[in-house]
Amino acid sequence: MREIVLQTKQLTKRYRDFTALDHADMTVYRGDIYGLIGRNGAGKTTMMKLVTGLTEQTEGEYSLFGKTGSAAEKEKRRIGCLIENPAFFGSMTAYQNLRYYCFQKGITDLKQIDEALELVQLTEVKDKKYRSFSLGMKQRLGIAFAVLDNPDLIILDEPVNGLDPIGISKLRDIFRKLSQERGITLVISSHILSELYAVANRFLFIDKGRVLKEVTKQELDLECSRCIVLKTDDTKKAATILESKLNITDYKVIDSGEIRIYDESAKPEQLNKVLVLNDVSISGIGESGVSLEDYFKQLVGEVQS
Repeated sequence: MREIVLQTKQLTKRYRDFTALDHADMTVYRGDIYGLIGRNGAGKTTMMKLVTGLTEQTEGEYSLFGKTGSAAEKEKRRIGCLIENPAFFGSMTAYQNLRYYCFQKGITDLKQIDEALELVQLTEVKDKKYRSFSLGMKQRLGIAFAVLDNPDLIILDEPVNGLDPIGISKLRDIFRKLSQERGITLVISSHILSELYAVANRFLFIDKGRVLKEVTKQELDLECSRCIVLKTDDTKKAATILESKLNITDYKVIDSGEIRIYDESAKPEQLNKVLVLNDVSISGIGESGVSLEDYFKQLVGEVQS
């Protein structure tokens, strides 16, 4: 069984009459690159602040590395986060800024500064003043700050926001390196699904403070893939006919009334004809499949009729 690194149960945050997070459940396993997806103001940052201790919940609970309550507080030292950008000093270099935070964190081995800068590809500009950094360089220095004390879990709030495609690509490479080479679990938020799709293996969709859905990348691919949706009251018999009469094996039985067929050669008219001739009752058949963007819009109720 995979180890649960972070889990929330009915986590809620209210500010007087406004509910920023409403009974949210989330499960992050060791090794995940977990994408937290939602529009601006959806509740992503609130959730991150709650589990990192930057604010307190109104209801519910969370666990860190299997510990809850006061025991979880001690586990927060194993978290690196970039939720609100650290106050880097414009007149100081990248190295000097990280050295300042080493003193703040009680880190005595300054070799960790060089390791962090190398990880985010800023070694060559470590003596350059922060005020002259591009947005992408500033974001990477923020990630270097988050990994200074070798955390087991890193939480990053909108790290790719405002970056150009090259900057986003560099951050994605860093995320993969953190995961694959250092074994770090990551939770990364964004308001654009496509930005995280290339690196994340699990996703949680949130809107207006409520969790809409939690899916794996495989499940997301299945839901977005072009397919033929077949509705019938006998999926078992229909599946048998698909295989024996049409040689179709690339399908998935969704529930007792629906089959999704991913075989590109399959045609709705042919399927309907063969199934009906073999006494399979069909209540509906048609093509389906959406882009990542449209899938997100469907979840938050923004699909136009």
